[in-house]
Amino acid sequence: MRLVVGSLRHFMVLSGPFISQPLPNEVLLCKSKLFKPAPKMPARNTIACGGFFDVPVKEAQLQDIEAEIDARPDFWSNPQLSAPILKKKRALELAVNRAHQLTATRDDLNAAIELAAEGGDEYVAEAIQLLEHFESELKTLEVQSLLGGELDVNDGLLTINAGAGGTESCDWASMLFRMYLRFAERKGWQVEIHDVQDGDEAGLKSATIEIKGTFAFGLLKAETGVHRLVRISPFDSNARRHTSFVSVFVSPIVDDEIEIELNESDIKVDTYRASGAGGQHVNRTDSAVRMTHMPTGIVVASQMHRSQHQNRDQCLKLLKSRLYEREIEERKKAQAIVEGNKSDVSFGSQIRSYVLHPYKLVKDHRTDFESFSPDEVLDGAIDPFINEYLAQSHTTTNSNQNN
Repeated sequence: MRLVVGSLRHFMVLSGPFISQPLPNEVLLCKSKLFKPAPKMPARNTIACGGFFDVPVKEAQLQDIEAEIDARPDFWSNPQLSAPILKKKRALELAVNRAHQLTATRDDLNAAIELAAEGGDEYVAEAIQLLEHFESELKTLEVQSLLGGELDVNDGLLTINAGAGGTESCDWASMLFRMYLRFAERKGWQVEIHDVQDGDEAGLKSATIEIKGTFAFGLLKAETGVHRLVRISPFDSNARRHTSFVSVFVSPIVDDEIEIELNESDIKVDTYRASGAGGQHVNRTDSAVRMTHMPTGIVVASQMHRSQHQNRDQCLKLLKSRLYEREIEERKKAQAIVEGNKSDVSFGSQIRSYVLHPYKLVKDHRTDFESFSPDEVLDGAIDPFINEYLAQSHTTTNSNQNN
């Protein structure tokens, strides 16, 4: 369906290619409560429920997967066999459930429109509310259709590092840390905190968190880069304006189906006592583990488990994810050099600025998308920035392929 909102708070409901059954009538609902047929639109050569919305095909694929799982007695005991199949099953279930939710909302909207057309004033507001909800669902679905990367559906590993600036940058890092926790909470995703290094006076020097949710990496990869904050410092007795920088890096959690070779001789392992609140063994034994991959200099740490062995296993998982993402980035850089479009990845090339003084503005420098409500953004409302980045990246990729 497509929404056209006018100055009199009216909307037009038009049947679209993603609807399995077209609306019974095209109606125009106006604030004056007058109903009449909407103007005819040019016919479009589209197939109902095709492509991304091909629900019957996806349901058939789910049935085939269920049959394959039932036919293999060793399925659940063989991770190499089950991991890719379960990953595909999860993506198909998400698409089918989303389509069913859209169908249910569409049916409710049709009913509200018919009741409103008969003179039910209370149904006018309900129809508008349902239409806004429907538009939001379609926007989410549109964004997911842009996530075609091999690992976009995976969980994400997000690392925050404070830049130069001492306490100011550490406090800015803690603000971003909270922003991503709130973003995950809004999505209904789970979060595991693997490592947190507190600042000397306030805030965080660094933090590593795993965000578990469908398309977590595909969405959060838009956050990789340097984030800049401009504000009146709460730590400056003279109330001067300060600028702080924090880098954010997001990598996918690598499944067992992707093999990454690691030589034990290339890994330096350090153990230390975990910081923060803990149980019987945390803080009393060297249960925390830090691993350094000597050839690349990548460092990962885990102190969330009481057992050193569990933290060691977790570090290996994190290290594989970081190495995989590093390889992908190296390939992208090589391709950018070939195309003559190599981007500057220095610390001064911020991707987004958050200005709290002398005016309020959040601006993404890659897409020029802006928000004049930084408080909402810092409370986790970063979806518009992510959506705009993914949309422009998709357009740029298609343009390069066509050229």
